Amino acid sequence: MTKEINSLVLAYLGDTIYEDYIREYIINKGIRNVNDLQHEAIKYVSAKSQTKFLKKLINDNFLSDEEIKIIKRARNHKNNSHPKNCDIVTYKYATGFEALIGYLKLENKIERINEIIKEILKEDI
Repeated sequence: MTKEINSLVLAYLGDTIYEDYIREYIINKGIRNVNDLQHEAIKYVSAKSQTKFLKKLINDNFLSDEEIKIIKRARNHKNNSHPKNCDIVTYKYATGFEALIGYLKLENKIERINEIIKEILKEDI
């Protein structure tokens, strides 16, 4: 059932879930100024950052074949609009990453989300 949900809907959900993880992480780092929190969050939640993290996960063979399929489906979704601050390829990779997180949430694979987030943050821990 979840695989039939529009990829952009999965990305919409995944975006908020991922950002929640990142916000909690940076607050736990001890940052208390809202402007500083926002500046730090951008290092993780921007399309450019998400693309970098996703490509590393792919190159490290960290993702399953099923997860790669979800990412590709979202990345290949017909949508030619994108934010002004990034190119369409970067935006599509970021959309694929967010769709994966949304998919895992709807499949109740919370432990897998935790593993992915931990892998992303391990360089910064």
